Amino acid sequence: MHIIEGDFSPPPGRIALIASRFNELVVERLIAGARDALLRHGVKEDQISLVRVPGAFELPLIANEIAASQSYAGIVALGAVIRGDTAHFDYVAGGAANGLMQASVAHRVPIGFGVLTVDSLEQALDRAGGKAGNKGTDAALTVIEQIHLLRRLRAG
Repeated sequence: MHIIEGDFSPPPGRIALIASRFNELVVERLIAGARDALLRHGVKEDQISLVRVPGAFELPLIANEIAASQSYAGIVALGAVIRGDTAHFDYVAGGAANGLMQASVAHRVPIGFGVLTVDSLEQALDRAGGKAGNKGTDAALTVIEQIHLLRRLRAG
């Protein structure tokens, strides 16, 4: 059996971090986690771009634009959607997830999903460097692995 998988060696190309300004307290921690993971895995500071968007719902449009440019090997989308008393949460969280997936598939560029969808600020902070780890870190590592996996698959 021939096994094909990615790895965590320094990836070629640039990486875009797209980060929501909404829920900034949480998102700044996700950015720090993603940036740290990239640097620890050999990505140079000048290979990383940070793009700010108003909120999580705006992530897919910008991810789509960046992916279409073919200027980046991967994208890490970062945001936090915290449930409130209305259905707004469902639309924003679902729209962000679906839009990011569509941009990734349409342009064949890995997009790490570092968008927290939680019930409370406490849960968000737990997942942004607290007791549940840092999902920004996880999303960045996913992108590194996917970049390598795609290169191997495309090489035959």
